[in-house]
Amino acid sequence: MNILVTGGAGYIGSHTCKALAKVGFNPVVLDNLSMGHAANVKWGSLIEADLSDIKTLRQSLKDYQIEAVIHFAGSAYVGESMQDPRRYFRNNVVNTSHLLDAILDQGVRNFVFSSTCATYGAPEHIPISEVHPQKPVNPYGESKLFIERMMYWSGEAENLRWMALRYFNAAGCDPDGELGEQHEPETHLIPRVFRVALGIEPYVGIYGTDYPTPDGTAIRDYIHVADLADAHVLALQHLLDSGKSMAINLGSATGSSVREVIALAERICGRPVPTKEEPRRPGDPPILVADRAIAGRVLGWCPRHSSLTTIIETAWKWHSKEEFKVR
Repeated sequence: MNILVTGGAGYIGSHTCKALAKVGFNPVVLDNLSMGHAANVKWGSLIEADLSDIKTLRQSLKDYQIEAVIHFAGSAYVGESMQDPRRYFRNNVVNTSHLLDAILDQGVRNFVFSSTCATYGAPEHIPISEVHPQKPVNPYGESKLFIERMMYWSGEAENLRWMALRYFNAAGCDPDGELGEQHEPETHLIPRVFRVALGIEPYVGIYGTDYPTPDGTAIRDYIHVADLADAHVLALQHLLDSGKSMAINLGSATGSSVREVIALAERICGRPVPTKEEPRRPGDPPILVADRAIAGRVLGWCPRHSSLTTIIETAWKWHSKEEFKVR
């Protein structure tokens, strides 16, 4: 079965392609390579195109006889979305509309979407469950929420079967060492820490030290990218087995502060990591921790790699490789 994976050359997308191939699916990657890397496409074909290229998109669905879609492609930086909201609505919402038009016209009805906990906004309670009100506090979260509503109404009107996977902070690298995290610019905390440990950057900025948390820094729920990949495969299988369309949280259900992450990374890599305290970033809630009970009940999903120690160990294994140092 051919599965279109938009953004499949990126961080989470490439790990998901590996997980798909492992259980017998054939991933077909569509990626414009603006953030992804062609070298990450190891388990299927690569179509180098943007979702705004409607002709190529529609032709690819026919040529590869696509039977389901896992949709990662989009812009995903909170701070950037605050500075350039139009780009986020254009790239995320408009391009996803093109994708939905194309697959529905082609008769494809199974759609797994890379959503985010940013659709909840500032949490009213911790942990955050799927029934928590969705009140985004940044354009990134707003754009993802808009797509969730598009999927819902497409399901009501045109029998689209969909899963929205609202995940928390993706982190870590492939336990086998085949894939890692490569962003330019890099905004995620753990790879930034290791760039400093390797002497590539002078310090790690800590954005906000006055949050209402035990050490004053923001607390996040870190979930290993390999566990996220497995969840996407389970969500696809759920839909193929005529499972109910729904939104599901993906997280470890454990929170770690910025300072805790840095301290553990220092212990694991055995190197000091200088820091610099910076003001809070607009749009950043103080605490985000998932209630992941529904993922367990519906998908049978349980994270296997998502202890903070395992996350940081796999990330250090990847980032400390010689080829990373010279990139």
